[in-house]
Amino acid sequence: MTLTGILLSTFWLSLIIGTRYLVIAGAVWWAVWGRVSGVGTRLNRERPSRRLMLHEIRFSLLSTPIYAFPTAIALEAWKAGDTMIYVDPMAYPLWWLPVSFLLLLIIQDTHYYWTHRLLHDRRFFPWAHAAHHRARDPSPFASFAFDPAEAALTAWLLPLLAFVMPLNIWMLAVLLAVMTATAVMNHCGWEMWPQNWVRGRVGSQLITATHHSRHHTHMKTNFGLYFRFWDRLCGTDAMPEVKGVVSRE
Repeated sequence: MTLTGILLSTFWLSLIIGTRYLVIAGAVWWAVWGRVSGVGTRLNRERPSRRLMLHEIRFSLLSTPIYAFPTAIALEAWKAGDTMIYVDPMAYPLWWLPVSFLLLLIIQDTHYYWTHRLLHDRRFFPWAHAAHHRARDPSPFASFAFDPAEAALTAWLLPLLAFVMPLNIWMLAVLLAVMTATAVMNHCGWEMWPQNWVRGRVGSQLITATHHSRHHTHMKTNFGLYFRFWDRLCGTDAMPEVKGVVSRE
């Protein structure tokens, strides 16, 4: 593992992460705002402005190399055999694949909840989290729009875990896809899942666009990433009433 290798990997990973972000966020924006009818249930009161989206894209692309750098370190360390990432799914018992996937979700969710609450402290919010809250009604491009300080706080978690627990590389690819999809959907201004599922037995345990959109209008609630466990335990969980949305289902 060399500095040159890390910097080259950072460059290529930045291109990959940035392109993936633009393609997925752009596709979701077209699905919910580029079409006449949208998809699902509208949450945003106003259509995202061009100025807002340019702000979100700018901060997202600024965050890209910050996320790419620790990932590049883990990637170069993996090439040198210094991480616990493995390729062959049979290298560990097959039950470890779903267990490790769920464990990563729980670790990420816990880390994000408490980091997110810290970033909302008035001492840190103006310079560490304000970029993400530029508008009460975000667009899909807000999914990755972080201040550099916030990006630095959250970018290290998964690369660090690659050194301390066995992680299958294909499982990590699925996890990254889930991370991207949920982040974009939860910021798109529409609830793409059916309301009876969102408020049902399973959906009511998860962070959805309906749940996270309320965080952008009421910033003292709903700090979770995937699950509502910490919000409920700490008294920060809240859901808008059904009558507060406009349905297009």
